[in-house]
Amino acid sequence: MQDSLFGEPQDRSAKPAKKSGKSVEPVVPDPEWIALADSLPSHLRLGTSSWNYPGWNGLVWNGEYAETNLSRYGLAAYDKHPLFRTVSIDRSFYRPLNVAQFAQYASQVSDDFRFVVKAPSLITDALVRDETGRGMRPNAHFLNAEEAVQMFVEPALEGLQHKLGALVFQISPLPGHWLAQMPKLIDRLHQLLASIPNLKNTAPDGVVAVEVRDPQWLTPQFVNALRDTGATYCMGLHAKMPRISEQLPILRALWPGPLVCRWNLNPVHGAFGYEEAKDAYEPYDKIIDPDTETRMALANVIRGTANGGQNVFVTLSNKAEGSAPLSVIELARALHSKNHS
Repeated sequence: MQDSLFGEPQDRSAKPAKKSGKSVEPVVPDPEWIALADSLPSHLRLGTSSWNYPGWNGLVWNGEYAETNLSRYGLAAYDKHPLFRTVSIDRSFYRPLNVAQFAQYASQVSDDFRFVVKAPSLITDALVRDETGRGMRPNAHFLNAEEAVQMFVEPALEGLQHKLGALVFQISPLPGHWLAQMPKLIDRLHQLLASIPNLKNTAPDGVVAVEVRDPQWLTPQFVNALRDTGATYCMGLHAKMPRISEQLPILRALWPGPLVCRWNLNPVHGAFGYEEAKDAYEPYDKIIDPDTETRMALANVIRGTANGGQNVFVTLSNKAEGSAPLSVIELARALHSKNHS
């Protein structure tokens, strides 16, 4: 602490005050980001899982903002990042959103932007859980076709309109004794998928995708359920699931078709390592655990799908390597280098 020329003490350790208001200033993009974005196909969309992270100052935002401000007003700034052309709306997993909420999101982004939206856990989790995530009892709404359409598909489609990219049914890990009932569960999933109205009239790029957290789902019956209903497989990069090479047969069986991928969690943290990853990676401003093997394998899948003229939606979590924006940049670099090798 030193006196200033005017006699007032200066606290040089004080952090800048967080900005408030109903707008968030986007970061000035690095010229490399613009060049990378220009090198990618128009039907390839990269983005992150959610966007309300103050630690992305200098990567996405220009300034210190509270998480609540970013949640409400940060999407418009996020949309200005040249490499971000999609985003995963994850909050819909915890509580269903209505038409107005989806429409508000759509109003904040450019015409070419597409959303990846997670279905409510009320539909995709076999158990009702307490606040700690512990399963308490069977969920009577699990894979209920009528509720899935009314509670999720219709509001998302009406609110997002043509900006809808992928509706993702991420099916939570099943109780152990349920894994012996996979044929019956796949039949129920098949019925749900068959009940979903065609998205194409409203959302020409729209696709329904199913992500699972138990490899026991990955059977020919599962592939048939997806193919028969025009749905696709969401490749989930998560420690509970096999590596990319072991998930590829599902995608090959559904080819030709779009790629939907969510890179969720670095395998160094194990199958239940979200909290560990959160503690290790916050404030999500740097890559802590680079996963080059996954990145290069994913780049190969993306390139093969995009070169086949199919849409690609890939979203990355902070828990993948430490900072989702930096992971997107590294993935874009990998794609660029492969395209020019």
